[in-house]
Amino acid sequence: MGTFEVIAPGLFTTIQDEGRFGHQQSGVCVAGAMDPFAHKVANILCGNDNMNEAVLELTMMGATLAFHNDAYISITGGDLSPAIDGVPVKTWQSYVIKAGSTLSFETMKSGVRAYVGIFGGMDIPVVMGSKSTYAKAKIGGWEGRPLKAGDKIPYNKTNVAGKSPVQMPAQYIPAYAQENVLRVVLGPQDDAFTQEGIDTFLSSAYTVSSEADRMGYRLEGAAIKHKDKSDIISDAMLMGGIQVPGQGHPIILMADRQTTGGYTKIASVIYADLYKVAQAKAGDVMRFSAISIEEAQDLYDRFFKTLTGIEAGLLQAEADSPQIIAAIAAAMEADKEVKVFNVRVGNQYYSVSVSKSETQPGTEELEC
Repeated sequence: MGTFEVIAPGLFTTIQDEGRFGHQQSGVCVAGAMDPFAHKVANILCGNDNMNEAVLELTMMGATLAFHNDAYISITGGDLSPAIDGVPVKTWQSYVIKAGSTLSFETMKSGVRAYVGIFGGMDIPVVMGSKSTYAKAKIGGWEGRPLKAGDKIPYNKTNVAGKSPVQMPAQYIPAYAQENVLRVVLGPQDDAFTQEGIDTFLSSAYTVSSEADRMGYRLEGAAIKHKDKSDIISDAMLMGGIQVPGQGHPIILMADRQTTGGYTKIASVIYADLYKVAQAKAGDVMRFSAISIEEAQDLYDRFFKTLTGIEAGLLQAEADSPQIIAAIAAAMEADKEVKVFNVRVGNQYYSVSVSKSETQPGTEELEC
């Protein structure tokens, strides 16, 4: 068991996992990480078996943390100028932190939220199935609140022998732009808007206002016209849902959204694009592009296949040996077509090479 101490808490630093599901009917907010991709990759990079394990979410101005024991950590999401013992380090990478070292964050360079994963996870209570902080109700996380100076947070694993920095492949690292196109599925109350209103929504540029936080992002721009009134009988809220109150300006609901709401929802941002909202700041521009439910489902499936590919690829990179590489190279020089796959069986990963059989033409040989 180890601990890190909060020397400076930053603007708003909380503990978040994927969220607290199954309790909205009781009025309990889901909460959870604002950027699902950065959250899950943080766990992959630091070697956690569960990519939904709780991490630190830092907003705009990062914290300063002193580690009293060894740890293996990862840093993903927005670039808030991370440094270890004052030496700048990269995001989207894992690091060995030695006892007595300090992790700090300074200037916001890109994005808004950074995430810190910890090997083994933090040893904090699970409340209603989640470690996520919902600060407004003082539920979960560390005493139900953002971290403050003097907090000492325990974590489970300090044995980092054999651990080394791992960098996520560059092609998977998202770019955080000041202008974004958000793919949306229209509904469930798109029939409450005029065709002109829907056309306005899909053709206009909207600016993120100063009223943007974990609950939602209020946008400024062209008003969206309703057919009649904007009120409906309250129904359930989902992350990425876009409410349009009477004045016609959209609000994108996020992690700390209310459980129910009585305004019409013109569309929902697809899961794969939520990171764009989570990493946007006041003044950034949003546009909307409508896609079908089937396309959204396909992109959702691709999102998790990408995560699985990242996980398997990083494990393969750690497992590669000179002998394996030499064997593959020798086979290719002998004009044998060889393909190498990373295969997961349960919690075990295997490197499988597939080549054409010389003894039985038309068949293939497998080697693990």
